[in-house]
Amino acid sequence: MPPLSELSEAHTHFRIDRKLPATPARVFAAWSQAEAKQAWFSCHDDWNNAGYALDFRIGGSEYNQVHDSDGLAHVFRAHFLDIVPERRIIYAYDLLLGERRISVSLVTVSLRPDAGGTLMSFTEQVVFLDGYTDHGERREGTEVGLEKLAAWLAGNSDAIAG
Repeated sequence: MPPLSELSEAHTHFRIDRKLPATPARVFAAWSQAEAKQAWFSCHDDWNNAGYALDFRIGGSEYNQVHDSDGLAHVFRAHFLDIVPERRIIYAYDLLLGERRISVSLVTVSLRPDAGGTLMSFTEQVVFLDGYTDHGERREGTEVGLEKLAAWLAGNSDAIAG
């Protein structure tokens, strides 16, 4: 842990809305089924996967570790707080770079049916820790991941239940 004089918290939030080419049931399945989520849940295709696990239930968890091109571990550890099938997912997660925790977040994913597809709202409340400066990269990485979700849903219409 850094010395007390170096501890800090920087709060921010963002919301991303997407119209997705699938029913709420299929979008929910893309978030809740391990194989589907692992197929789209990344912002860097060139990073190496070092472990993934999903226990999708209230009180359950998700773990994802990847190594960047320099070998640095990026570790995502989430806990599910609220799940309403086909409507809402709320989870908290922390993100580590190597051994350093850089942020803690609360995320709400809302799904609403809309003309043959789904309106999805992704809202993240994030606290960046101990001098870590993001420069908008969290939102940018999330945008990339959600674009991959939309493309995956469009290209895998029969790949998941829903």
